[in-house]
Amino acid sequence: MEKSEWTIPDLLQLSGSYWGVCSLHAGVRLDVFTALHGGTHSAGEVAAACSCDSRAMEMLLNALTAQGLLEKGPGGYTNTPFSSQNLVKGQPGYLGYIILHHHHLVPGWAQLHKAIINGAPVGRDFPQEDEAAERESFLMGMFNLASQLAPRIAAAVDLTGCQRLLDFGGGPGTYAVHFCRQNPGLGAVVYDLPSSRAFAEDIITRYGLGDRISFASGNYHLDQAPNGFDVAWLSHILHAEGPEGCRTILRKAAQALQPGGMLLVQEFILNDAKDGPSFPALFSLNMLLATSSGRSYSEIELRGMMEEAGLSGTSRLTIDLPNGAGIMVGIRE
Repeated sequence: MEKSEWTIPDLLQLSGSYWGVCSLHAGVRLDVFTALHGGTHSAGEVAAACSCDSRAMEMLLNALTAQGLLEKGPGGYTNTPFSSQNLVKGQPGYLGYIILHHHHLVPGWAQLHKAIINGAPVGRDFPQEDEAAERESFLMGMFNLASQLAPRIAAAVDLTGCQRLLDFGGGPGTYAVHFCRQNPGLGAVVYDLPSSRAFAEDIITRYGLGDRISFASGNYHLDQAPNGFDVAWLSHILHAEGPEGCRTILRKAAQALQPGGMLLVQEFILNDAKDGPSFPALFSLNMLLATSSGRSYSEIELRGMMEEAGLSGTSRLTIDLPNGAGIMVGIRE
């Protein structure tokens, strides 16, 4: 929320905005939208389907209706077209995993003042839910978000003449998949921890690209990445690192390129004063809560670190992306 002039109602709305957020999180966590899929149901029917108290469920459904995520009529509640597309589990546009990831971050954000006092992550001195479920929500959430952006980015980035792409720290390989779909002559390697292999290979197989995309296991903190590539892609990796860690990763990524090869770096990018845009500035606090030295970086900082890694002609591509995201490009000398 970026405002030049504030009013008392604005301030109070911001302060209490977590009420609506937590209502959404509860609806997704309880799978309310899936229970409503394809029909109209009473609060009692939804409560029974979700193993919840009927009175409490009615309050939640009314709150979600008030926020425009449900519709209410004489027969009960129904999903809006938007909710049917994005909040029903199993639908192609389902965003529940990233919403659950946000839900898992809430306890840490409630202790932000402690992180500010100590200058360090708050740790997990609060109840932890199922670790496997939290990891699933993170990985699937990142996949869901990348699946929405990757086709648009792949169409906007000119990879004419490139034959080999390295998806550096690529997780499930979402971007490798869409770059290859956009560029028929391109092959790719997804480079990430062994724990990401099964997920990545499943995604690669799902898109029918097993003959063009492979997975290489490695830890970019400890190992040297594969080399000989025309282009390398780093998406939202640097914000988890301090400046020295960024320099090391950028140097390894640059070394993976052939001379004249292109490095593409996607990040949430601050302005040079570091006081905006809003999302990258808030995301820095998220990194304070979760990492020892991570934060958002400004365009001038990213350009400087890329040049130190041996890249020239560094610039920001003119692609309009949400949440202050941007893509930096540099060429290996």
